[in-house]
Amino acid sequence: MKIETNLFLWLSPFFLLVTAVYALMSDFEPVGSVCLLLLVGLSAMIGAYLRVTARQMDARPEDDPHGEIEQGAGDQGIFAPWSWWPLVLAFAASICFLGLAVGWWIFYIGAAVSVIALVGWVFEFSRGQHAH
Repeated sequence: MKIETNLFLWLSPFFLLVTAVYALMSDFEPVGSVCLLLLVGLSAMIGAYLRVTARQMDARPEDDPHGEIEQGAGDQGIFAPWSWWPLVLAFAASICFLGLAVGWWIFYIGAAVSVIALVGWVFEFSRGQHAH
């Protein structure tokens, strides 16, 4: 994770420089200057999070300069290849965006469907006491 950490932390000063140049060239236009300043903060926060996470976990095969491809073999996570919940969530997001253009009442319907889809996706593999 060292490469990812350095990427985000090195981009923060670059974005700060871009923000300063943009602010000077645009006569301190408020919206763009604030957005670029927020980009600096976002990049720094992601880099800091990755640095803290990298210190808490073992080195990955990608971090070894002499690593071999075989070291990264094996399971990378648990994925549901036949899950319908991402499709339902995408449909709900499209309803929400339609609601922004047409009317707020449609947005509320999309938000309700989004909550249902998100809960369904999160608890898809739940085998606890209340699962059915």
